[in-house]
Amino acid sequence: MKKNRTAFILILAALVCLAGFYYYQRNIYSKDILKLEILGPEEADLLQEVEYVVKYKNNGDTSLENPELVFEYPDYSLGLSEPSLRAVKASKDLGDVIYPGEEKTFRFKGRLLGKEGEAKEAKASLSFKPKNLKASYKSETTFTTVIKRAPLTLDFDLPSSIDSGKDLKFRLNYFSNIDYPVPNLRVVVEYPSDFEFISSSPNALEKTEWEIGLLNKGKGGRIEITGRMRGDLGEEKVFKARIGSWQDGEFVLLKEINSGAVMAKPSLYITQQINGNPRYVASPGDSLHYQISFQNLGEDVLSNLYLIIKLQGSAFDFSSVKSPQGEFKSGDNSIVFDWTKNSSLQFLDVNEEGEVEFWINLKKEWAITGSQDKNPLIKDSIFLSQVQEDFVNKVNSTLAVSQRGYFYDDVFGNSGSLPPRIGGEPTTYTISWKAMNFYNDVNNVKIKAKLPLTSELTGKIFPEEESSRFTFDSKSREIVWSLGNLKASQGVAGTAAPNISFQIKFAPVLGQFTQSPNIIERAVISGEDQWTGETVEGYAPSITTAVPDDDKIKENEKIVL
Repeated sequence: MKKNRTAFILILAALVCLAGFYYYQRNIYSKDILKLEILGPEEADLLQEVEYVVKYKNNGDTSLENPELVFEYPDYSLGLSEPSLRAVKASKDLGDVIYPGEEKTFRFKGRLLGKEGEAKEAKASLSFKPKNLKASYKSETTFTTVIKRAPLTLDFDLPSSIDSGKDLKFRLNYFSNIDYPVPNLRVVVEYPSDFEFISSSPNALEKTEWEIGLLNKGKGGRIEITGRMRGDLGEEKVFKARIGSWQDGEFVLLKEINSGAVMAKPSLYITQQINGNPRYVASPGDSLHYQISFQNLGEDVLSNLYLIIKLQGSAFDFSSVKSPQGEFKSGDNSIVFDWTKNSSLQFLDVNEEGEVEFWINLKKEWAITGSQDKNPLIKDSIFLSQVQEDFVNKVNSTLAVSQRGYFYDDVFGNSGSLPPRIGGEPTTYTISWKAMNFYNDVNNVKIKAKLPLTSELTGKIFPEEESSRFTFDSKSREIVWSLGNLKASQGVAGTAAPNISFQIKFAPVLGQFTQSPNIIERAVISGEDQWTGETVEGYAPSITTAVPDDDKIKENEKIVL
């Protein structure tokens, strides 16, 4: 029994010695033996070029084999020395072996991306295997640089008080004084509760984001936002904005700001409707009925008031103004309503409402003299007591199509009976379409027309390259020419108009004897207005066998025999 205990103790001691030796072998190469460090600036400006020096030294008496150095830039940095944010130096770069006493340095240049005051951490690790040992080891270290200054301006231009329910227009200005171009910039705005977004310039992504793109030093811009804020008197509303760079699918914050405003109660609340719609989108030729409502929200009775409306816009036909209770002044295109003709202006009690109205037409067409005529607006400014309210409405473009028919033409050369004869040889005609777009860019433009049962396409199209965009549905008998996108003023004001010609053949039937029946129905042009977001249309009348555009056809050739 004593011998068994002695043997057990000896075996246990041997195991302890082996474990101790293994532990010793695993930990003999500490950081003190292989010294790894990163040297760099403790502070840097946003996107300032920084250089990291990675330095190592073998302080031991054993060679270190198969070394591999990995340097990792801080998150979202722009690396200058390496194509990615993780630089790897393999054994061949380090000389395959790190000998006792040997030291080396590697330099990595980059630019830091982040917000002011943010700490950006660079990392380095060096893995190796001591000579004559199977075990591998890794030394690791880090270095932190703080972004001291971000010379990127983001600033709200926002009033300190806001009237509840009134349209609010504010701006967000940005500017870069950074010595390096800032890539993939995006601005994000967070609105307070009860804010209704109406529009912005430039257009927003989902009402809250704007793509800026690359921003060079000394360059900047402005985002203008229009909306409506509601809230209680004295309530504080906070607007927030962030500017950052889009990197690898993530938004890297560079700067954020907050700006507050207090809700004020206006003494007068003014609203407007056009043709019963507070968001009316007008079209050339429209007849507009304006209804202006006003309410006394103050604490005192208002009396002997004047309400003045000033109209602005090339689309207005000022000669058509009708206002039974107001006086139109052509000098400044204003309408004046005074208290002697309107009881609400004579005496407006607390919380009482009043209304004035007038009528005006828009021109069907007006001169286009340059780019300033693109994306037209009609605006009216209303002045009542000490309150001014501006209303702006967009105007649709005008799409027009010309549909003409000919027997005598030089495009295809037509043939057949003239006048068309029942039971005779079919008569061919040339149909020509021309598209015109006036004031706004319009996308997905199409011209459509139906053929009566007595007409068929011959297959001749000019120019031939348009045939790929020309289709015919035999069941509905509808012809469709897909033009794509048309720029503002395309086809008008001296610019070339998209056009196409195609040939049809007409074979009359008994019920059309001595008549001038249609050989093609009316043409409809339609598209999506990029300024107003509305679908706009234009029309051209159908064409009969009288083909009025062909002045060579005689009177007795216009009816079916």
